[in-house]
Amino acid sequence: MTKGPSADPGVIDLLGLLAYAELGSFFRLADDAGLAPSLRTRGQLAGLAATEQNHYQALRERLVELGVDPEEAMEPFVGPLDLWHERTEPQSWLESLVKTYVGDGIAGDFYRKVAELADADTLALVEDVLAETERAEFLAAQVRSALAENPKLAGRLSLWARRLVGEALSQAQAVAVDRPELASLLAGRGPRGGDPGDSGLDDLAAVSRMFASLTEGHAERLNAMGLAD
Repeated sequence: MTKGPSADPGVIDLLGLLAYAELGSFFRLADDAGLAPSLRTRGQLAGLAATEQNHYQALRERLVELGVDPEEAMEPFVGPLDLWHERTEPQSWLESLVKTYVGDGIAGDFYRKVAELADADTLALVEDVLAETERAEFLAAQVRSALAENPKLAGRLSLWARRLVGEALSQAQAVAVDRPELASLLAGRGPRGGDPGDSGLDDLAAVSRMFASLTEGHAERLNAMGLAD
């Protein structure tokens, strides 16, 4: 399958990365649903998992529209994302919820920042896929409820959340280094312009600055769950 004329390599990487992330989110939320302590919570998590599957399908369809094989677009990110999940294997249902809320939250911030530098259609699709207010509120409420029953969990979960952020940033930087087209898009040399003559080192410097800004939303997410930074 050949790439369409509007299929910028950095955009393909962004869509492939996000598609695989959404597919992974579907499976994790489905697993969490099976471990939920009540039927109501199981049903709510199952519904959230279904939404992630719909997001995955939308991204896959967009890649097909661009003349790109979705599996080929996702393949470069299977290893890095699977490694992130291996390094952050939750030890309880509650830790899994915190991982979904914190890990997917910071990843979503990353995807949004990249999409802002892409074409308008890509930006609109990414914003639609990442519109997860309902999911975020549900996950935060579950953690708050658990802490109300057992406040001693707060310290351990706060440390867990900090570890998740560190691992997420480390893996995201590794992906950017390994995918120069994505780094170029992050540096502003994608569909919305930029100087194509700038060096890869400049790209990585811009990527590093962008990653540093991703921690800004961390304290807000901790507060939403009733945790302290």
